[in-house]
Amino acid sequence: QVQLVESGGGLVQPGGSLRLSCVAPESFLGLYDMGWYRQPPGKQRELVALVMRGGSMDYADSVKGRFTISRDNEKRTVYLQMNSLKPEDTAVYFCNAQHPILKDRLQIWGQGTQVTVSS
Repeated sequence: QVQLVESGGGLVQPGGSLRLSCVAPESFLGLYDMGWYRQPPGKQRELVALVMRGGSMDYADSVKGRFTISRDNEKRTVYLQMNSLKPEDTAVYFCNAQHPILKDRLQIWGQGTQVTVSS
């Protein structure tokens, strides 16, 4: 079974930083758009950041200037560097790989990693 494996979540104080990692199957990173989504408690899943197959990036307005998505194709890893964290960033964060043409008709998700921002 194809899997995305996330790591790096945890508890952090407001203003702190965390870096999430997502390891993808070897065939994915150069061919698929990769993204991070999050699901806050009691809310729907929402897009946080995308890095396209060609390298362009996009961010939710709520994280612009604070979060940075990057990909290392050699390590088959996508990162989400999160700085200046706020309590409202508390959520389960999911890694996603989506085919650039088939979109949600061909995508896989990670198992999720909890990020809690609290003093």
